[in-house]
Amino acid sequence: MDLASRLGAAHRADVPPFYVMDQIAAFAQRMATHRDGISLMAGQPSTGAPKPVAEEAVRLLSSGDPLGYTGIAGVPALRRGIAGHYREWYGVDVDPDDIVVTTGASGAFLLAFLACFEPGDKIAMACPSYPAYRNDLQVLGCEVVEIATGPETAYQPTVEQLEAIPDLKGVIVASPSNPAGTLLADDELKAIALWCDDHAVRFISDEIYHGLEYGADGEPVRAASTAREFSTEAIVIGSFSKYFSMTGWRLGWMIIPPQLRRAIEVLSGNFTICPPAISQHAAVKAFTPESYDELDGHIRHYADNRRALLAGLPQIGITGFAPALGAFYVYADIGHVTHDSLTWCRQLLDDTGVALASGVDFDPTNGGSFVRISFAGSRPDIEAGLARLGDYLS
Repeated sequence: MDLASRLGAAHRADVPPFYVMDQIAAFAQRMATHRDGISLMAGQPSTGAPKPVAEEAVRLLSSGDPLGYTGIAGVPALRRGIAGHYREWYGVDVDPDDIVVTTGASGAFLLAFLACFEPGDKIAMACPSYPAYRNDLQVLGCEVVEIATGPETAYQPTVEQLEAIPDLKGVIVASPSNPAGTLLADDELKAIALWCDDHAVRFISDEIYHGLEYGADGEPVRAASTAREFSTEAIVIGSFSKYFSMTGWRLGWMIIPPQLRRAIEVLSGNFTICPPAISQHAAVKAFTPESYDELDGHIRHYADNRRALLAGLPQIGITGFAPALGAFYVYADIGHVTHDSLTWCRQLLDDTGVALASGVDFDPTNGGSFVRISFAGSRPDIEAGLARLGDYLS
């Protein structure tokens, strides 16, 4: 065996890739050669940070402030701002000392997994779900139990399904979910949170798409509840990337019970020292009335796009999809077209310039029959993408 083989990657790195990242790279190449691409796969807003946040960043960069390391848990003003956000949106009082600012929600998940679970622990989550949960836990040596879900449970797990899993140590729930865009009703979220407390199971609530919810009439609403309303033992994960439209600023947060404060700070200090200082200081302005007004305008735009997409898909023969009551995705069944959506999506991009996300990222078993379609882009892209996709299917 040669030296390169002997010094290869560790076995723990042998997890599936996030396939949509390959599709993003392929889309970029298509744009470089054809300049005709339409992306309906984005997991991020098509808008920038709120104006008050951007202006504060410019002010800070021009001020001569060295913007050095911050405290491990984040700047106090930002933690107070996040606590105020929970009072305003949910009527919940959160101690700023229970809030840890992180390098994106991705950093929060990794900290939570390391602080709460040992190798071999059994962690449950819905299937389909965000692939990084599964892959990160596998890297850490945990046993992932994927709970099969579908339209009958709004692609969300139930207490009855959790009760059937022996020796469970953790549960991860996302509401609104990625990729299905579905929400847990208040009584369902409460039931899972209380079941976890009763059985000493760590509950992690992914709430990064909060603020992106739609009512039965398609209009924006505040429909999602936070797990913090029902359990102070739940770990709540939030983000500035989705509603706040600050994806590249790499800023998230977690609300944790007091007994985890020291463990989370020790881990965070060793991994990243602190989240980006410029992002933290500027993000304080995300909680101003001006920022909220601007951001709520984005949600009205998503709601219009959602209506167009939900109306247009049946007209081109795609009739099976989740109701998309939250986030900015439609999870659509294309099993009548293919059971290899990974290859099909790549061929669709090559033939038409339209980029979708394959369902195999979110469901390794049945995802080959599904695609995730984002409506976070422009209305012209939604309409043109539907037209090209319809021509391709016909």
